[in-house]
Amino acid sequence: MPRFAANLTMLFTELPFMQRFEAAARAGFEAVEYLFPYAFNKNELATALKAHGLVQVLHNLPAGNWEAGERGIACHPDRVAEFREGVGRAIEYATTLGCPQLNCLVGKLPAGATYRDVQPTLVDNLRFAARELEKAGLKLLVEPINTFDIPGFFLSRTDQALALLDAVGSDNLRIQYDIYHAQRMEGELANTLSTHLARIGHIQLADNPGRGEPGTGEINYPWLFRHIDAIGYTGWIGCEYKPRTTTTEGLGWRPALTA
Repeated sequence: MPRFAANLTMLFTELPFMQRFEAAARAGFEAVEYLFPYAFNKNELATALKAHGLVQVLHNLPAGNWEAGERGIACHPDRVAEFREGVGRAIEYATTLGCPQLNCLVGKLPAGATYRDVQPTLVDNLRFAARELEKAGLKLLVEPINTFDIPGFFLSRTDQALALLDAVGSDNLRIQYDIYHAQRMEGELANTLSTHLARIGHIQLADNPGRGEPGTGEINYPWLFRHIDAIGYTGWIGCEYKPRTTTTEGLGWRPALTA
């Protein structure tokens, strides 16, 4: 049976962030993930995890000015120093939180730039991050994101991500495979998961359209969950969806779709 981690950026949003750990544990989750920990004291986050018997499975590297619409800076040639400083900060948090892997949002293509312009910077930055994370015993992930939700995002398809992994050439770099983003851009979920499982480090989910709970859209999640089990995926699946009502009211999908 799949193991599900609550994404605290998306779930229990009616509560202040630090109260979401308790809510996740009460709802039966044993693990959590979220976008960024950096607005909070890392020791207080670690205390919350321990107090509620939770493990943290993922957070992202710093991704620039999120409130201003930035979605990562790894592909920005003029911000290499900022990116590399962020890698060090992310390692400090992940080490304190016992988080085994970090995701790099590579960012939107800078205005006036081409893919060819920024590819060398992105490859060099990911090599640096993969090397630094490996020293700390952590894994690095990159995530393709659909360009309907984030127009201009540099990395949007699995084949692009695989080519990027090849270019970086690090055994410490894997794909974060988000089922929702993949469905919007390419479909072929089962075959992609089967074919490239060895290069996938983490899975996330939401249904489509609407990015709601599993079972609210077109994806056949009961079949897909069985398939993910059958191909041997043993990691966590992050629940990064938008609840249609409240998180707790919508959690009936877990027993209904995984029986």
